[in-house]
Amino acid sequence: MNAPALISPPPAAHAVGRMHPDSRMTNPLRGKIVWSPVKSLWFTGHALVALAGGWLTAGVWPVALCCALTVLTLCLGHTLGLHRLLIHRSFSCPLWVERVLVHLGVVVGMGGPFRMLLLHDIRDWAQRQPRSHPFYTNQAHWWLDWFWQMHCELRLENPPVFKIEPAVRNDPFLRFMERHWMLQQVPWAVLCHALAGVPGLVWGVSVRIVVSLTGHWLIGWLAHNVGRREWHMEGHSVQGFNLPRLGLLTMGECWHNNHHAFPGSARLGLAAGQHDPGWWALRMLMAAGLAWEAKTPATLPDRPERKRLPAAPKSRATTFFTL
Repeated sequence: MNAPALISPPPAAHAVGRMHPDSRMTNPLRGKIVWSPVKSLWFTGHALVALAGGWLTAGVWPVALCCALTVLTLCLGHTLGLHRLLIHRSFSCPLWVERVLVHLGVVVGMGGPFRMLLLHDIRDWAQRQPRSHPFYTNQAHWWLDWFWQMHCELRLENPPVFKIEPAVRNDPFLRFMERHWMLQQVPWAVLCHALAGVPGLVWGVSVRIVVSLTGHWLIGWLAHNVGRREWHMEGHSVQGFNLPRLGLLTMGECWHNNHHAFPGSARLGLAAGQHDPGWWALRMLMAAGLAWEAKTPATLPDRPERKRLPAAPKSRATTFFTL
């Protein structure tokens, strides 16, 4: 039997802080796709309630409640609390604000805060390698990638060691959120029922979770397969793409080529017309004195592997929400 090919360690600039190679055999290429019972049953259960109950309980108020909670949890919770704050530490804020934002992010229904750190960081680490399993790069056919992301996980033969920084790992609030992430739906379910009865419960919880998880997968698949690029990341196994006209719908997460180029930036929409509601919400928090030290491309260190594509227009900002 031939010895498995080694994948050379990436340059330090490609590293992801919480991911540490265990040996020279550590790589994101060799692994096995397996069914993930918790992920699969969680999504399937809510999908069945949404499909069956959604049609029977549809109405103006339940749908409006679903839309309002979806925007609230995705904008303040997922993109601000989990992605830009907990994962990338792209801005600072009081501890109580951080906990509110992280709670809202957990209510989206993808998992607890530690789980979200792992899912994000191992994917980032894998994408920065010369070669990676298509599970991490969204390069499979859309229907297969949907099945993988909604119902499965990848068990690497030689995974990296995942180390959460002590201040986060030992935080009692985050540990509670991690242990009881599913139960975070309960107070919101009670509120939805109080506002709109059983229809509010169906739309405000199950339909919202299914829409949010499916939308998160779809944007991830599109943002690694189609769209426009201003930046190229040399040595990475996959490139990110910007998805025009989807800024408002995705809370700014559609500007994925920008994010690949400047992962530590609190601002994702960098050019004129690249709407970024997550950044707007952060600017409002800053104006109220509830956030500060927001990082932008201008304040981040250079990355040697980042190359601007020749035909790309220069970014410029013309809105009120610029620094």
